[in-house]
Amino acid sequence: MSTPATSPMRDDAVTICAISIVAFVVADMLHEAVGHGFIALLTGAQSGVVSSVAWSSTFDSRLVSAGGTLVNLAAGVIFWFAMRAARNANMPTRVFLLLSCAFNLFDGTGYFFFSGVTDFGDWAAVIAGIHPHWLWRTLIAVSGLAAYFAVALGIGRAVVRYLDIPASDQKRMRQLMFVSYFSAIAISVAAGLRNPIGMQLLWQSALPATAGANSGLLWLQYYIPRRLTPERPPQPLNRSYAWISVAAACAAVFIFVVGPGITLHR
Repeated sequence: MSTPATSPMRDDAVTICAISIVAFVVADMLHEAVGHGFIALLTGAQSGVVSSVAWSSTFDSRLVSAGGTLVNLAAGVIFWFAMRAARNANMPTRVFLLLSCAFNLFDGTGYFFFSGVTDFGDWAAVIAGIHPHWLWRTLIAVSGLAAYFAVALGIGRAVVRYLDIPASDQKRMRQLMFVSYFSAIAISVAAGLRNPIGMQLLWQSALPATAGANSGLLWLQYYIPRRLTPERPPQPLNRSYAWISVAAACAAVFIFVVGPGITLHR
């Protein structure tokens, strides 16, 4: 009698989407509210408006411009160590920690490359007026690209080591990465459409930053060594109504409260 073939392991796409939304909202608020807004209020701003796509106030400085990226990088490192420490946590928690690490580090390293190439955005403001300008643009672009690629390699390996998804399971890997990527874009656009500065900021900065910065999710699987295998048996990501509920609440606040902008005072 033949042994029936083992059915391929499946993850719940709705739960992936939910966890991705929460992880992206956390990374975005760390960038805009903490990295730009909080630092601005600490260093001289009396008030300002924070939305999902920008911090706006009459006070500005190189530190405020750099703050979003620096906070994302610091948060990404913290999430990385949290992910390693949570090796025995349940699957949804590990997915959240990995995606939070990815969104923060991709945003942090990707911004260097983006500003270096386009001379636009936070790091263009940081290096404005510093000469020779072309050299500084080249330095941040090249270093950003190298750091971004290193992060993509690290996240790819982490998917195998900490989520126990075999590198050979391309279908499962692709589902996790693609659903996470497009969920981030969807929530970014939904909130960004309500931003108080105007649609031009969404199309010129927020959307390209989200789509470009997180594009590593679309191709990192191709750089994971096939010899890399999980240390434990793979586990599926099952439907989690708790995460879906949290994501629905986060999305509502992000779109309808943060999207139009919140005024913060010192």
